[in-house]
Amino acid sequence: MKLAELQPQEVWSNFEKLCQIPHPSQNLKGICDYVEKIGKDLGLVTRRDIAGNILIRKPATKGYEHLKMVCLQAHLDMVPQKNAEMVFDFKKDAVKPRIDGEWVKATNTTLGADNGIGVATILSILQSTTIEHGPLEALFTTDEEIGMLGSFALKPDVLQSDILINLDSEQEGELIIGCAGGIVLNTKVRYQEEQPYDEDIAVKVTIKGLQGGHSGIDIHLQRANANKLMARFLRSAIVDCEARLSSVSGGDLHNAIPREATAVISIPSESFSDLQELCNTWTDVFRSEFAMDDSLVILLQKLDEPVPLMPEMVQDDVVNALVACPNGVIRYSNEIPSLVETSCNLSVVSSKKGEVSAQISIRSLRESMKENITNVVESIFSLAGAMIEYEGDYSAWTPAMNSPILDICKHIYTKQMGRSPEVKAIHAGLECGIIGSLYPNLDMISFGPTIKHPHSPNEKVEIKTVENFWNILKEVLKSIN
Repeated sequence: MKLAELQPQEVWSNFEKLCQIPHPSQNLKGICDYVEKIGKDLGLVTRRDIAGNILIRKPATKGYEHLKMVCLQAHLDMVPQKNAEMVFDFKKDAVKPRIDGEWVKATNTTLGADNGIGVATILSILQSTTIEHGPLEALFTTDEEIGMLGSFALKPDVLQSDILINLDSEQEGELIIGCAGGIVLNTKVRYQEEQPYDEDIAVKVTIKGLQGGHSGIDIHLQRANANKLMARFLRSAIVDCEARLSSVSGGDLHNAIPREATAVISIPSESFSDLQELCNTWTDVFRSEFAMDDSLVILLQKLDEPVPLMPEMVQDDVVNALVACPNGVIRYSNEIPSLVETSCNLSVVSSKKGEVSAQISIRSLRESMKENITNVVESIFSLAGAMIEYEGDYSAWTPAMNSPILDICKHIYTKQMGRSPEVKAIHAGLECGIIGSLYPNLDMISFGPTIKHPHSPNEKVEIKTVENFWNILKEVLKSIN
């Protein structure tokens, strides 16, 4: 069976077309042009702002003009993650979706169902001549995955809607009415490189085979963070094998749990056997601590050429800061014990000639705790001599249990599915927090089909939930009052 033969055909057909257009964050011209053209070809009011956000307005179907205006919102960018052995250029290559039983997946890359299914759904509604609805706005935002940049660029006089339905949630049966706020810290240490000792050898260390995942959705699963494991291994290698650090890198997105990390070190040639033994020891330790990451391996590779080194004091400060950096769940909510309130993700570590940097993503439903963990991380890296900058600071979306759109969605969901939905807030960030700060009177909700393992090459979307999601959304749109 082909993807476009799945139900609903219009949504899957649109999704398949989106997969043919490369659209990782910051490379969105192709998909922006495509969506803008659809709006204009349909003869609809279509606007594109300086950040690439696209707003399309569609009039109400006959007899529904009296309904409140609804904004359907999704983001255009996808997370570009692939397995190391996969040759794939997200800026040029088309994602190849495939049907695997009850799921749609890609092969060794992210699928882009986050948030491609939401985008495809909105396009299908804009294109439809039979779906009944009141006046609509469709808002397609850019670069959500790297800090919600499109939403931050929105102006407070763009939307005319009374209600916003965000289509970026990833679990059937859930109606989301709140989310954590977040902030990203970028740290940087500069140094003058030193030459290695003549008798030393260079060794590349690789940690791989971890599951990774979304740092908001999957953080409670306590999966291993490759950057944290590498920091622990390096500290031990420095103490036990007289290792000197040349470079270190791991992760490439602030909102993904790093799956792989590499480092290049220099050690006395006679210490290589000790390093191999250390490698075996830490492999056993890490597999024991993180049983869910049972494919974890630590690999050593001797290099032919010597490598320049960080000064010993800089090396020690950097490694100690990475070891000390908080990571994972910090605490759970007092009001909803199963909900992660505050977390920290050591998301990206990288080094180049004379500079080593780290990016840390902090999320919290509580502004005071977000500020507290930000101060903790800043203190740790300040002690290591790092320069620190902030980006992407956004507030939490506070739940409103008396929301009219929530009542409508609960009623429709129960009617369609024969069971009540779970109403909840989530730890992952949604653009509703930013949009709501610009439009405080918007009545907002988020829901979607089931998408597993977003932000990793294991991403997949459950086929039957897409049809359920489509049917519920159509019924909601004609039930607005």
